[in-house]
Amino acid sequence: MAYERELEAALQAAQQAGQIILDAYQRFQAIPDAPIDISTEADRQAQEVILNYLKEMFPGDALCAEEQTPALTDVPNVGSRLWIVDPIDGTRGFARKNGEFSVMVAFVDAGQIAVGVVREPAKRRCTYAVWGGGCWRHDDSGEPAACRVSATKELAAAVMVQSHSLHPHVPSPMVQAIHPARVVETYSAGIKLALVARGEVDLYVNDYVQFHDWDIAAGHLLVTEAGGVVTGLHGEELRYGLPGAWQRFGLLASNGHIHTQALQRLNNVLL
Repeated sequence: MAYERELEAALQAAQQAGQIILDAYQRFQAIPDAPIDISTEADRQAQEVILNYLKEMFPGDALCAEEQTPALTDVPNVGSRLWIVDPIDGTRGFARKNGEFSVMVAFVDAGQIAVGVVREPAKRRCTYAVWGGGCWRHDDSGEPAACRVSATKELAAAVMVQSHSLHPHVPSPMVQAIHPARVVETYSAGIKLALVARGEVDLYVNDYVQFHDWDIAAGHLLVTEAGGVVTGLHGEELRYGLPGAWQRFGLLASNGHIHTQALQRLNNVLL
């Protein structure tokens, strides 16, 4: 299998980081009002474990990660072989101790996402994918199994996942545009994308004006390898490894069947 060594490294790195995070999580005092930009010492420790492991395995590769930690010193952050890491995606979920956080590790080869791993330490779930090799789930309670997106074909029957709303009783503009049958809320874009890939929800919409590669790269591959579609909010192709690691087109991830319908509804709101 192509990228077998990279996949094994990503899985091992995410597992090692996940154990460190769980140890810290058990000791951590919950912060009920944790802000959106919170960072913890667990973020930095987990990132160092991941990056140092990847540097040992692939010393010539570029590294791109959310936290500024020593392992990034004197290492290129762009290159034809690039690792993209978010040590704790959904730090508010970690800080609030609701389990809604993930470890995200992606490998990009010449602009193509080749490996993606999303590990949910508190829920003991792991979803991973290799370019051309499908998407897989390996939860602690079972054996590895292939993932496929849902078969829902109408938005009226769809389940949509989004971040927790500041005003729970007021539908977000994206929800008002889509009119899904049901809305699920969780922290961590990695978890949201894994839910789409596993077929547990039908679509995820992110309308942020700007965010970064590490927020979505690993989860992007999960969805596409599970048979879904990921684009910007106007149907743009998302690219990775650009200077600054910026993403500026929002995100729509779906099972593919409802993607065009969702884009049309969203464009009516975004115009």
